[in-house]
Amino acid sequence: MSISQIIKENITGSIETKQKSLELLLHPIEQAAKMMLQSLKSGRKVLSCGNGGSAADAQHFSSELLNRFLLERPALPAIALTTDTSTMTSIANDYHYDTVFSRQLEALGQAGDTLLAISTSGNSGNVLNAIKTAHEKNINCVILSGRDGGKIPEIIHENDVEIRVPANSTARIQEVHLLTIHCLCDTIDQEMFSKQE
Repeated sequence: MSISQIIKENITGSIETKQKSLELLLHPIEQAAKMMLQSLKSGRKVLSCGNGGSAADAQHFSSELLNRFLLERPALPAIALTTDTSTMTSIANDYHYDTVFSRQLEALGQAGDTLLAISTSGNSGNVLNAIKTAHEKNINCVILSGRDGGKIPEIIHENDVEIRVPANSTARIQEVHLLTIHCLCDTIDQEMFSKQE
């Protein structure tokens, strides 16, 4: 296969996955946006977590809220649980890597917050534990997943919002996760600030 064919396959696959996602994920993304808006308008925050590329997505989302997305507006409260290496490595060393997010959530999470939990497979132990801790603390959960959802369907509650990308490729799932994050950021900006002008 030539280099140009590889590139075309990737772009075509991404477009096809996004078209499927438009049909399947519009409503859950809208629900997730409303959940986050409720937290932010109530003076609460959005916490986010994930591993690898999903950690990067968690940090990307947090930075868009803390700084700005498209609109010039006040900073919004968000914490990426993936950024404090001293905390993460001490928890992993003293307890277990599966608790690096849930332990932080115990200390930083409050009832009425929203947790954005990201796992392409739905099987990341530390993300699953963060969701369980969020439930214990009455924290709302928005979950970005893919494939068959992995273990997430076994633990989510009725009020949680799962945004499951209809794809098996990690790359395609992550591309839709990023698009979803941008949809959430744009919705938050527009709903909280553009209507005030």
